Amino acid sequence: MRTYSPRPADIERSWYVVDARDVVLGRLATQIAHVLRGKHKPTFAPHVDTGDFVIVVNAAGVRLTGAKRDQRLAYRHTGYPGGLKSISFGRLLDEKPERLIQQAVRGMLPRNSVGRAQLRKLKVYAGPEHPHEAQRPAPFPPSIAPALKTVQSS
Repeated sequence: MRTYSPRPADIERSWYVVDARDVVLGRLATQIAHVLRGKHKPTFAPHVDTGDFVIVVNAAGVRLTGAKRDQRLAYRHTGYPGGLKSISFGRLLDEKPERLIQQAVRGMLPRNSVGRAQLRKLKVYAGPEHPHEAQRPAPFPPSIAPALKTVQSS
């Protein structure tokens, strides 16, 4: 029996939309990373980007548990010596909620060119509106993420 390896031409990509309001950040990020990697498909291969696109709306309403809002810090570097910057999760959620979700998902993806390609398929928006109606995004199926609330497409 031969091992199946998906070819880029054989990959069919879907678009999913998920509502982040009142969903715990870590639980949301794991489900998004699962779909971005393509692990919900029978054609999954770790060396090929077989995942789907994910649109996250209402990122500003994501929930942080415990004292993470005040105590946990997000880091970035300017590229200059001594340029390490830190910001609390609460302040980041108030100022740039898209970045908070994007960093959480990024930490759950592979650290290579495949992971970077998968992260490009994540679209995060602070409010309920998104410009991807032409792609006809479907709500997350319950088989993928039973705990997440989905957005009904119109």
